[in-house]
Amino acid sequence: MTDARAGQDPYLEHRRLLFATAYRMLGTVTDAEDVLQDTWLKWSAADRGAVRHPKAYLVRTVTNLSLNRLTSARATRETYVGPWLPEPLLTAPDIASDAEVADAVSTAILVVLETLSPVERAVFLLREVFGFTYAEIGEAVDRPEATVRQTAHRARDHVRARTPRYDTDDAERRRITDRFLRACAGGDLNAVLELLAPDVTAWSDGGGKVTAARRPLHGTDHVARWMLGFLAKPELAGLAMRTALINGELGILADIGGQPVGALTFDLLDGRIRALRFQVNPAKLGGLRPGGALTSAGAGADTGASAGQDSAGHRG
Repeated sequence: MTDARAGQDPYLEHRRLLFATAYRMLGTVTDAEDVLQDTWLKWSAADRGAVRHPKAYLVRTVTNLSLNRLTSARATRETYVGPWLPEPLLTAPDIASDAEVADAVSTAILVVLETLSPVERAVFLLREVFGFTYAEIGEAVDRPEATVRQTAHRARDHVRARTPRYDTDDAERRRITDRFLRACAGGDLNAVLELLAPDVTAWSDGGGKVTAARRPLHGTDHVARWMLGFLAKPELAGLAMRTALINGELGILADIGGQPVGALTFDLLDGRIRALRFQVNPAKLGGLRPGGALTSAGAGADTGASAGQDSAGHRG
């Protein structure tokens, strides 16, 4: 696909923005790709001459399709086996260097977005992450501008109140991640315990398809022993672990024979790990395969956001 061709078709020109919108709306790569396919079909059937603003039309289409899918997905998630976590996505190095973009796509933020209603989620993302005006958002979600303003304010306060705050710089995160990786690979319980905060919580998403804890785990000893016991299971013979940029942050990717079998992301505070999220559901690992990396353009470019626009996350 050449740049010239992309410039000729608005769908191809804005595809990265459309994927970024759908992914943040739905929290899964598979559903986001399905929404883009449906958007392409609608765009192909549209009367192009009657579409005055193709970008707005496409974003509105993606938003509405995502809202429909998210509404039905919520019913399905009520019967989901164990904790539900977003689908992890490999990201490019330049995302991690952009604090606002990395925050907006982080696993922690995607978890918080799950606590919003579908419309609140759409309004929050279109305003806080992509920088659309209230009027544009109102057209996208079919709500009056005044209602959109109220929804945006409520959603913003909700997300800020629940977003984990952390104070670890990139070098410190790298150091702790490397230590944690070595401790896990070596089965060193004491080394793992040293890196966990006293109030640490761990979530694991197996979706009922593979072994995973079906409830959140709390406390250093409980989390460390469960995790090392899990890694020592016979079915994980040949497991290899390495650091990787996952959803804009340094995490740990696990594979067997070159095929991803899990991803670990975490939050740090005061030099210790206070939250761990294990994604091991095989149906949710497609974004970890080679070629699935999200580029910086896919995460934040082509959004129209103004300089200094407030981001989805915040550092304390």
